[in-house]
Amino acid sequence: MPYLKIQSNHPLANDSAKELLAKASSAVADLLGKPERYVMVSLEPPVPMLFSGNDDPTVFIELKSIGLSESQTPELSRVLCELIQQTLGIDPERVYIEFADAPRKMWGWNGSTF
Repeated sequence: MPYLKIQSNHPLANDSAKELLAKASSAVADLLGKPERYVMVSLEPPVPMLFSGNDDPTVFIELKSIGLSESQTPELSRVLCELIQQTLGIDPERVYIEFADAPRKMWGWNGSTF
């Protein structure tokens, strides 16, 4: 159910991308209290991006999940920004995160919805 999409203009080696995906998947599962088997994480290849009028390394993250509450977003933001800084070396000031709560009826899986 949780879906984390990471976009950046920063190129990543294949091994670093796999490491980031694995750490992000585990962190989202832990922080949301959901089984990791339901967590999906994607990392888009470097895409042209500007932030603050320049193309220094930057990241945009989207996290969608059923039952995501506003009370969870500060900790999620902190952990995801730390993960980006540790794995990509990108300052948290160059990271935006969009959080979205998905209604069960609007999230499909396995030929049905949750």
